[in-house]
Formats: sequence, structure tokens, C-alpha cells
Amino acid sequence: MKQLIHGLVLTLCLLGSASAAIDAYEFKDEAERERYRTLVEELRCPKCQNQNIADSNAPIAMDLRREIFRMLEEGQSNEQIVDYLVARYGDFVRYKPPVNSKTLVLWYGPAALLVIGFGVLAFILVRRRRGAGGPVSNTLSEAERARLATLLDKKEP
Repeated sequence: MKQLIHGLVLTLCLLGSASAAIDAYEFKDEAERERYRTLVEELRCPKCQNQNIADSNAPIAMDLRREIFRMLEEGQSNEQIVDYLVARYGDFVRYKPPVNSKTLVLWYGPAALLVIGFGVLAFILVRRRRGAGGPVSNTLSEAERARLATLLDKKEP
């Protein structure tokens, strides 16, 4: 029974510490809160790589949330905030990087590989059909007929 009580107390303590990582910022109005939420959800954490800033508990994500809040308080637009973060961390912080010369492979590479794959598949299928569909003679020559007749006439014990 003591172990159960100790386990419950430990669980409650751990749950309390997990909720302490949530940021609590005071916003002027609901529109600013929504701008903040949109920004932290559409920007990627530089450390976690596949989590947005809102979901990450990494120290850099906490710093970025704090920085975004500060910039919102200063009255900067969403574009200015995103441009600042892109200048600092590169296009990696965006989930949807812009189409430019550096990201052409990212945007069009998968489609190009798919087209190349279908091209190779079509080439292989056409080549096989040509090889199998060539002129095939269904008739036997006189020498082949004679040999076949001798083979069929032989009776093995």
C-alpha cells in the first residue's frame, strides 16, 4: 500500500513539473495571441528539426518563443519576424521554404525522380515487348520434323 501511495505522489510531482515548461505570456488582445500562436506553429525548431517551436521543449525553442513575443510587443509584423529568424537560422526554420535557386531540388526533385522512374519503367516495358513480339516462326523445318518424329517413335523401357 505504501508503494502505491509513493507511486501516486511521484506521478503527481512529475506531472506538475511537466506543466511548468508551458510559456505564459500576457498579450494585449486576442488577435496578438493568435499571431503569436500562428508564428510559433509555422516555424521549425533548429534543434529538434521536425517539431515546430510551439511543441519543442528545447532551450533554443524557448528562446525563440521569447524572442517572437518580444518582437510582437515591439509591433513588428509577421513578415519582419520571419525574415529575422530566416536571416539568423536560414530557410530551415520555415516548414514551407520559398522557391528559389537554393531550394529548387527540394521543391522539384521528388517530381523529377518520379518522372525519371516512370521513364525507366516505360523503357524497360517497351524493350521487353519488342524482344518478345519479334517474328517467331511456328513452323518446323524438315530437319526438325524428322528429328521430332524419331524422338516420338523411340520407346524407352
